[in-house]
Amino acid sequence: MLNLLYNSFPKSLFTSQVAQETARDEEFTLKLLKDLEAKKLVISINKNPAGKDFRRRKKWRISSQAYEAYKQHQ
Repeated sequence: MLNLLYNSFPKSLFTSQVAQETARDEEFTLKLLKDLEAKKLVISINKNPAGKDFRRRKKWRISSQAYEAYKQHQ
């Protein structure tokens, strides 16, 4: 998941897109993304570009710190 988010940086992906790309179901993917968020490796985005809250969906992107650490190891 981190690799997928790294390759799509700075674009953020919906949970369903991450689940589809990693061939996992959305509930399992959401659980893993929340665990990664607690470790400050990913950031959840709850608002669209117009500033309105997403009601049922979340977008995710890799955190800047994780991106830089991942970039150094590439």
